[in-house]
Amino acid sequence: MVKGNNLPNHIAIIMDGNGRWARRKGFLRIKGHEEGVKSVREITTECARMNIGQLTLYAFSNENWKRSKTEVNFLMKMLKKYLIEERKTIEENNIVLKAIGRLEALPGEVQDELSVSMEKSKENTGMILCLALNYGGRTEIVDAARRLAVDVENGKLTHQAVNEALFKNYMYTSEMPDPDLLIRTGGEMRVSNFLLWEISYAELWFTSVYWPEFRKKQLQDALMDYAKRERRFGGLIP
Repeated sequence: MVKGNNLPNHIAIIMDGNGRWARRKGFLRIKGHEEGVKSVREITTECARMNIGQLTLYAFSNENWKRSKTEVNFLMKMLKKYLIEERKTIEENNIVLKAIGRLEALPGEVQDELSVSMEKSKENTGMILCLALNYGGRTEIVDAARRLAVDVENGKLTHQAVNEALFKNYMYTSEMPDPDLLIRTGGEMRVSNFLLWEISYAELWFTSVYWPEFRKKQLQDALMDYAKRERRFGGLIP
């Protein structure tokens, strides 16, 4: 088991393969999403136990609205149920719940439960669990650019003052560290518009295991591989 300084501080996960797992098992797609929640619970509690600083989960993307109305409605109901039922898990594990994305476009009842869960957990002192909801990396950058442009237009800053550090202040993740490790399940080898700004120097780890089957063992496999890597951030190891 990986310990101490070899652990990433921030893990981000693209939870892919729920539907394909369900089809392989002869189930409807919604069964895959239901099983995927079990993986969310196990990975979240394991990361909290290992004192990971932050876990960010790609829970619902901008593009997911293109799915069938039936599936989207199910996902929103499941999200609401998750937010209610997992409050005990969040509290027992001292987790702080946060969310990023265009949250205002989520159904009102989901926004309400999300607000309740974040409020209840805000005094906790352990791992941050960040849910990316109605999220897209390009959308985040565009939204940041718009907010920055408004401040320039209103005279709060000049265009000469704009640099990477300042721009980050306008991102959804402005108060969060960049991911050290990005995990994608389900066998696809792409980042799918997830945290495009933030993963510039993240280590990437892909697995063919579908998300409903991704548990502690697979997490440890990813962490073992991460621990072997030399992170140079464009420089050289002396």
